[in-house]
Amino acid sequence: MFDLELYKEIWQAISKNKMRSTLTAFGVFWGIFMLVALAGAGNGLENGINKQFEGFATNAAFMWTENTTVPYKGFKKGRNWNLDNDDMKALRYHAPEIEYLVPRLQAWRQSGTNNIVHKDKYGSFQIQGDYPDLMKVEPIKMAKGRFLNEIDIQQARKVCVIGSRVEEVLFGTGENPVGQYIRVSGVYFQIVGVTSPEGNIQIGYDKKESVHIPFSTAQNTFNYGDIVHFFSFTAKKNFDVSQLESKIIDILKKRNDIAPEDQGAIGHVNIERQFKMMSYLFIGIRVLIYLVGLGTLLAGVIGISNIMLVIVKERTQEIGIKRALGATPFNIIRQIIMESVLLTLTAGYAGLMLGIGLNELLGIALQGDASEIFLNPGINLKSGLNALLILVIAGAFAGLLPAQRAVRVKPIDAIREE
Repeated sequence: MFDLELYKEIWQAISKNKMRSTLTAFGVFWGIFMLVALAGAGNGLENGINKQFEGFATNAAFMWTENTTVPYKGFKKGRNWNLDNDDMKALRYHAPEIEYLVPRLQAWRQSGTNNIVHKDKYGSFQIQGDYPDLMKVEPIKMAKGRFLNEIDIQQARKVCVIGSRVEEVLFGTGENPVGQYIRVSGVYFQIVGVTSPEGNIQIGYDKKESVHIPFSTAQNTFNYGDIVHFFSFTAKKNFDVSQLESKIIDILKKRNDIAPEDQGAIGHVNIERQFKMMSYLFIGIRVLIYLVGLGTLLAGVIGISNIMLVIVKERTQEIGIKRALGATPFNIIRQIIMESVLLTLTAGYAGLMLGIGLNELLGIALQGDASEIFLNPGINLKSGLNALLILVIAGAFAGLLPAQRAVRVKPIDAIREE
């Protein structure tokens, strides 16, 4: 395998027709380059999307009310209705499969009205009446202070947690907002925390431009009574979210006189289903990438095999002389296969390195805002080693048929070949 004379002979054979060898190797080079570049780009897209959903409970779902679409029990089609606190109690009682149930007042953001004020600064932001368990369902990272807690709910405290954009508008650079007071729709609230700007996927609101206040405070202070606008929930371990979702919808329809066949009265998003859909999407993308890449690589390998057949034909006399001088069939097969492997491996390694380099440059170029949907493109070490292994195997197979043809030629016939 490490016979220096053998490698010199192989190199002389390959370099005898440099243009043909280069064009032949280009097919393998392009195939592995396409495979690595596309696989790396696919990984970057998958990493970016998964980063956006990082922290979301995968066994969660969200629900809210919509106008009815079917008349029922004397109520007309298009009726507006609301969830309430008793609905939440009923769900906890009749659906023990629920792990966390998090009601919310998807409060108000009057268009053109500056509803949040701090000293001489003001802005228009979303106000959310929330429970502490919200952090168990969707990602909320704290940059400063804390999030809402159970005591805030029980005592209906006038405290709030603000988003990073709210902090930016209302407070100067270097000023710590925690402990200070802001006016929320005319009522003073003390800031206890600031959420991090990280994570942009949210359901129905923008975290950066939100002010979270205790759910009980929102109902009592702003005269919402027992209304609930929106709620999220998670299923206990070993329970199917989709089945629990259907059960909750049935409970709410019965309690609020909504027709069982009314599919539009309750809006809902099943995060578990969304994750599965994304998982299937990325599986499909990976399959497509590998089909395209491997197909291109296979075309290159077939090209090398065909060229090796031509080379064997051209060197028939040379092979015959070697056989006559005592070269064994193994020696002939080894040389032909080694030529094919060396040609394939050299071209493939160049394509592999260029593909990795392109992904690295792409990752650097897309740092910043673009990295939110495209993160760390590239392939891991295991994939790179697997690619090299594929190249060696492909090269061996590409040279196998020409090698077998070479040893089938009788030495005397080969010497006579013109």
